[in-house]
Amino acid sequence: MANIKSAKKRVLVAERNRQRNVAFKTSIKTAVKKVLELAKADDSEALKSALSRAYQLCDKAVSKGVLHKNTAARKKSRLTIAVNKLQAK
Repeated sequence: MANIKSAKKRVLVAERNRQRNVAFKTSIKTAVKKVLELAKADDSEALKSALSRAYQLCDKAVSKGVLHKNTAARKKSRLTIAVNKLQAK
């Protein structure tokens, strides 16, 4: 543990940010799994809203600095390709 007061504060802030980042990333993973399940179930209305929610979470993570913009774009692209493949079957 650090001895200087500002260094102690930075440790606390870094841990808080880490927990926020983990929570964001977990929610994105959960949303992606939900979209893929709905794509298999052929529920188009629920799929549309879940896909929109997953996109929204990715974009919000970018604005908060949790994800890089290219990472979010890649996640969204791969999710769309996966949904289209599942719906084609």
